[in-house]
Amino acid sequence: MEYLDFELPIKELEEQLGKCTLIGEESDVDVSATCKQIEKKLEETKKSIYKNLTAWQRVQLSRHPNRPYTMDYIKALCGDTFLELFGDRNVKDDKAMVGGLGKIGDQSFMFVGQQKGYNTKTRQFRNFGMANPEGYRKALRLMQMAEKFNIPIVALIDTPGAYPGLEAEERGQGEAIARNIFEMFRIKVPIICIIVGEGASGGALGIGVGDKVTMLENTWYSVISPESCSSILWRSWEYKEQAAESLKLTSFDMKKNKLVDDIIKEPLGGAHTNREETFASVKKYIVDTYASLQKVPTEKLLANRMEKYFEMGEYRD
Repeated sequence: MEYLDFELPIKELEEQLGKCTLIGEESDVDVSATCKQIEKKLEETKKSIYKNLTAWQRVQLSRHPNRPYTMDYIKALCGDTFLELFGDRNVKDDKAMVGGLGKIGDQSFMFVGQQKGYNTKTRQFRNFGMANPEGYRKALRLMQMAEKFNIPIVALIDTPGAYPGLEAEERGQGEAIARNIFEMFRIKVPIICIIVGEGASGGALGIGVGDKVTMLENTWYSVISPESCSSILWRSWEYKEQAAESLKLTSFDMKKNKLVDDIIKEPLGGAHTNREETFASVKKYIVDTYASLQKVPTEKLLANRMEKYFEMGEYRD
């Protein structure tokens, strides 16, 4: 188990509890009362820390190395029914963007999303979850396929941004993202977008137009990362915590500002502390949301989707 810097008090108490339990198992000394006191203190500490997280601490939780990634969610939701599809039919297959068909119960869904790696080798293979233009074109190809066969779409967003390399720009990174945004407004099937980790800049927006956009509790969604914002405004990364607060990028800020529709609650401590509970919450949200969206006539669905985004940023005296 890896701990973030603000989780160190929890680490210390868990180590104390482990030692206390070990003493009780290896000796005749009754330490049950002491263990219960430590357990109580541990629970109080967890609640104190996780109920009062700063924006930067939520950013850290969204990047936790043990946090489930897109393919973890897809496998948990669909099991063996998931069929991954590859390629943009133009350049190549982008490993940072994954997608394919899968079933939740008896209902088929088209899943698309960014995939990060679990170690150095797979992070390089997945390009750290930063898709090239062919990744966004692959995602659009799959979404248009879903439209053709009347299959709803689920977009799982987790990226530090689209790949900013020279070769990506040469192949039309900006155009690919803009094209996806434009086309997603016209796709005639329900689209459910869920930010499951980081939701940065155009990299997230490239698959982020939907009838319902929701965030897991400890995720963030912003035009720029706190580090990049800090480096631009203060010429240093040292002000990333201040930048995170100013950007209003947490799920609660985004919901308050009506930029996302819902927040999916995470287990105490983050999604990685109880994956099964997190998967169950995401599954329930997808099933319930699709049940309501499928009742909406297509013309009304598209009109609502367009109006939803037109209303963002409106200001009235």
